Amino acid sequence: MSEAMGAEYVPTHRDVEADARFNSKLATKFINCLMIGGKKSVATKVFYDALEIIGKRMSDVEPYTVFAVGLENVKPHIEVRSKRVGGATYQVPTPVSPRRRQALGIRWMLEAVRGKKGRPTATSLADELMAAYKREGTAFTKRDNVHRMADANKAFSHFA
Repeated sequence: MSEAMGAEYVPTHRDVEADARFNSKLATKFINCLMIGGKKSVATKVFYDALEIIGKRMSDVEPYTVFAVGLENVKPHIEVRSKRVGGATYQVPTPVSPRRRQALGIRWMLEAVRGKKGRPTATSLADELMAAYKREGTAFTKRDNVHRMADANKAFSHFA
């Protein structure tokens, strides 16, 4: 069936190569999202510098573990989506797919880092990752607010 006839477009999923230092696809994905203007070497340096800063400040935990757990803590499990029913719009709580969870977690983390002006990105990233690891910080607060909103609108879950 052609697209003109109403077939839904499904984007193809591209797999990323694992990064050199940690052999992790998550790290590569994060670096790609951190990258601005196609400058991957700059993004890679910022990411690894941030992990070095974490290594110096938190010597008891592996820096990559802080990154992975921090990002996991920021990922939302449920979100609200607008659903129109009979002229009224309801905020309906909906479970989040694993790929969207990862995308939102990375997006919120980088939003929080870029929101802190006046300091090096590597330092901001290290601070935000350590805060997320401890279940605090701007990105974790964003996730907490999304969960709270979903909880408040539980009454509309039957519209899903």
